[in-house]
Amino acid sequence: MECGTDEAGRGCLAGPVTAAAVILPNSFKNKILNDSKQLSEKNRSFLRPLIEWSSISFGVQHIFEPEIDTINILNASIKAMHGSIEALKMMPEFIIVDGNRFKPYKNIPHQTIIKGDSKFMSIAAASVLAKTYRDEYMEKIHEEFPMYNWKKNKGYPTKEHRAAIKAYGITKYHRKSFRLLPEQYKLDI
Repeated sequence: MECGTDEAGRGCLAGPVTAAAVILPNSFKNKILNDSKQLSEKNRSFLRPLIEWSSISFGVQHIFEPEIDTINILNASIKAMHGSIEALKMMPEFIIVDGNRFKPYKNIPHQTIIKGDSKFMSIAAASVLAKTYRDEYMEKIHEEFPMYNWKKNKGYPTKEHRAAIKAYGITKYHRKSFRLLPEQYKLDI
């Protein structure tokens, strides 16, 4: 029983960091499934129910802005991955993790794999679930603060998002510990 885990939203200025863990059956095959960043939104939406239905088990965990600001984004990402593994119906015997940083979870052996989301189906599946659950959350909070256009930028540091922060300030969903605007080198006089 091997689970793959990955996160989404680590580089965002607003919203949670979201992780997913997925245990797939050995027989699982899919020609479309890949790192969620390589997939269109349409393909991610198509794959999500397929992954949920086909998986032996999956779990998803959000870690929200106040905690990100308290424990930092790396620790929050790892905590989200641990939470997603905890949400599985059964404990895996081995954990494969996208990236190069992870803290041991309940003495279960693990391996970090750089670009693992493009090499292993279970990590790719976890990346799709993490991204789609996080995007869904950002689309929901967009309704509360439409001027930041989170339904489109999902909280990432786009020019449009930074211009909105400059114009309207920050919200309860912004990460206060992040540099929300570029350094200011001249006075606005």
